[in-house]
Amino acid sequence: MTSHGSKATARPSSEARAVARTQTLIKGTGGIGTVRKTTLPGGLRIVTETLPSVRSATFGIWAHVGSRDETPALNGATHYLEHLLFKGTSRRSALDISSALDAVGGEMNAFTAKEYTCYYARVLDTDLPLAIDVVCDMLTGSLILEEDVDVERGAILEEIAMTEDDPGDCVHDLFAHTMFGDNALGRPVLGTVDTVNALTADRIRRFYKKHYDPTHLVVACAGNIDHNKVVRQVRAAFEKAGALGKPDAQPIAPRDGRRTIRTSGKVELLARKTEQAHVVLGMPGLARTDDRRWAMGVLNTALGGGMSSRLFQEVREKRGLAYSVYSYTSGFADCGLFGVYAGCRPSQVHDVLRICRDELDHVAQNGLSDDEIARAIGQLRGSTVLGLEDTGALMNRIGKSELCWGEQMSVDDMLAKIAAVTPDEVRSVARDILGQRPSLSVIGPLKDKQASRLHDAVA
Repeated sequence: MTSHGSKATARPSSEARAVARTQTLIKGTGGIGTVRKTTLPGGLRIVTETLPSVRSATFGIWAHVGSRDETPALNGATHYLEHLLFKGTSRRSALDISSALDAVGGEMNAFTAKEYTCYYARVLDTDLPLAIDVVCDMLTGSLILEEDVDVERGAILEEIAMTEDDPGDCVHDLFAHTMFGDNALGRPVLGTVDTVNALTADRIRRFYKKHYDPTHLVVACAGNIDHNKVVRQVRAAFEKAGALGKPDAQPIAPRDGRRTIRTSGKVELLARKTEQAHVVLGMPGLARTDDRRWAMGVLNTALGGGMSSRLFQEVREKRGLAYSVYSYTSGFADCGLFGVYAGCRPSQVHDVLRICRDELDHVAQNGLSDDEIARAIGQLRGSTVLGLEDTGALMNRIGKSELCWGEQMSVDDMLAKIAAVTPDEVRSVARDILGQRPSLSVIGPLKDKQASRLHDAVA
C-alpha cells in the first residue's frame, strides 16, 4: 500500500485491467442468492451475494490479520489499528466518516478477532456507493496521526477496563490463556494496559503497511446489489488511493496450521470480589478445516446449545445451580477449543463443576442417544438458516469463507452436511474430544479451601 496522503496514481493499462477474473461460485435459485467473485490485478478479492428481494446492502472489508499475528510487544496492535482507521483520512475527518453514514440511516462498525479483522457498513441499497467509498477510504487512506493515537489510547484502556469489569466475558480470555499460555492465541485481543501504553504511532503505521496490502484483503458485499457495479466502485476507490498494488501480485492463501501447543489439566483462578463464580471447563477442540467439525457442531448443540441440552437440563432445570450455562466451540486454522461456561454462586461452584465433568465423561464413554442427536441436527439446521436472514450475516459468511477457507459453500450444502452427520460420527468425536483431560479457568471470590479443590475437576 502506498504512503497515505499521496496523489492518486495513473489508472492501470488496459492490459493490466484485463486480468481481472470473475467466477460464479453459487448460482442462486428459490430465494438463495447468487455468489460471484472477482479477483483484481494486485490480488484484491471481491465476493458478492445478490438478493433482489431485500432493500438493504452490507459492505465489508476483511483483513487477513488478527491478534495471533502480533508479537508479545505488539499485543493489542490489531485492535488499536481497528480504532484508528475510523479517525480520519486525507479526504475525511473522523466526524465526516461517522456523519456520512448517519445521514443515510446506515450502520458502521468493525471487529477484531484472533485471526482476522472486519470493517463493515449496512445501508439502504441505494446508498451502497456511499458505503463503498467511505469504507474503502478508511482502509486505504488512514492517516494514523500521533494525536489520534494518543486520544484513542484512552478509549482502548477504557474498553479493557470495561471487559475486566465483566467477569462473564473476562473468563473466556482467561481460559484462552489457560489453554495456550503465552502463545499469541493465549493473549487477549484487546492487549493489556502495559502493551497498549507502549504502542506508538510509528509501530502501528508499520503494522498497518504490512498487513493491509490488497493481497491480504477480501471485499464482501451482500444484498440488493449488482456484482459488476460493486467491482467497478471498489476498483475506482482503490485506484483513487493508489492502493491496488502490483498487477501480478496474488492473494494470500488461507492461514495454515502452526501446530499450536495446548495444555491439559491446568487450573487458573483469578480471585475477584464478584457475586458469582464464573467458570470455563474445557479441552482442545477441532481446527476449523477439520472434516469432523460438522459432527462436533451436533455434539456441542446437544451438550450445551439450547434449553433441551444436557448441561442446561442437569445444571439449571433440575438443580437450579446456574442461570447461564452453555457449551461452545472455537476453531482456528490449526487447532480449536471446546468449553463449558457456567456462572453460579461461589458456594455452588464445586457442585456445578462436578455435574459438568460427569456429563462430559458420560458422553465421552457412552455417547448421546439417537433422539438427542436427531434433535440437535434439527436445531443446528434451523439456527443456521435463521442466522442468515439479514444482509449483515450473509456478508459475514461469504467474507469469512473466502478469507479462511478460500471457497464458498451454499446454505443448501451446509444443511446437507449437517443432516448427513451420523450417530457413530458424533460418538466418535465425543470420545476424541471429551475423553481428553480438561483444563479449568475460574474468576470469583473463592476462599483458600475452595480454591484448593478446583484441581479435583480436572483430575
